Amino acid sequence: MEKKAHKAGFVSIIGKPNVGKSTLMNAMVGERLSIITSKAQTTRHRIMGVLSGEDFQIVYSDTPGIIKPEYELHNSMMSFVSGSFEDADVILFVTDLYEKYDSEKQIDFLKSVDVPVILVMNKIDLAKGSQAEDKVEYWKEIIEFDDVILVSALQKNNIDGLFEKIINLLPEHPEYFPKDTLTDKPERFFVDEVIREKIFTNYKKEVPYSCEVVTTSFKEDDKIIRISADIYVERKSQKGIIIGHKGEAIKKVGIEARKDLETFFGKQIFLETFVKVEQDWRKKETKLKRFGYSN
Repeated sequence: MEKKAHKAGFVSIIGKPNVGKSTLMNAMVGERLSIITSKAQTTRHRIMGVLSGEDFQIVYSDTPGIIKPEYELHNSMMSFVSGSFEDADVILFVTDLYEKYDSEKQIDFLKSVDVPVILVMNKIDLAKGSQAEDKVEYWKEIIEFDDVILVSALQKNNIDGLFEKIINLLPEHPEYFPKDTLTDKPERFFVDEVIREKIFTNYKKEVPYSCEVVTTSFKEDDKIIRISADIYVERKSQKGIIIGHKGEAIKKVGIEARKDLETFFGKQIFLETFVKVEQDWRKKETKLKRFGYSN
């Protein structure tokens, strides 16, 4: 019997905030790599998730939601989006039942790429009547897509159908990563992200957006991982909010983060956090580079 050709390629997942891009990548990879909250602009980096099989390897890229930059952090986030186009073999443009076209910048970049673009209509589990089909027609009048698929990333509806469409579009190529690779990010990155997720879910207004998390120590033995992390805020008043009355707020963040990290790593976690002030870090390029952002 003739051996089946091996396919491999990079798939960039793009779209505006809150359309479910991170939920979609987690569903496609089968692991919780990207943090998910109800707030917009949660994803700040390009996160790769690698799915390997006997005759294929798909390297997904979850990217920040497409926004109009207001300061240096946003510029860096948008650079991760544009960077994901450079090696993409397939682009998934994720939208949902509620999003509307509101600017040329939202899709201009799609008109210039020379790789297949799939329109992924998410959250179809919430659709009523012909709502999903009508929305697809709405987007097809704006831009020509190579394919269209309706999914619910949260419910994992039609994820297999999307997988088949991607496989059909990938080039024949050897694998890019060893088969046991799950992501391009180090362990410390996921510690930072889990803690940051808990900050988003436990604090309101601007405070979560002003926070950055940096793991300063990660020591692992057979039974336990001992982790220290710094939480940076932009103002002294925000430090007090993060810590909370008698330290109760930061204690709650630590407990919730530790539980998720124990599930992620499969080991007991000892986690300690420290809150520090790094004034206006989102607006200063030198400080952004220190935190792993660049343009």
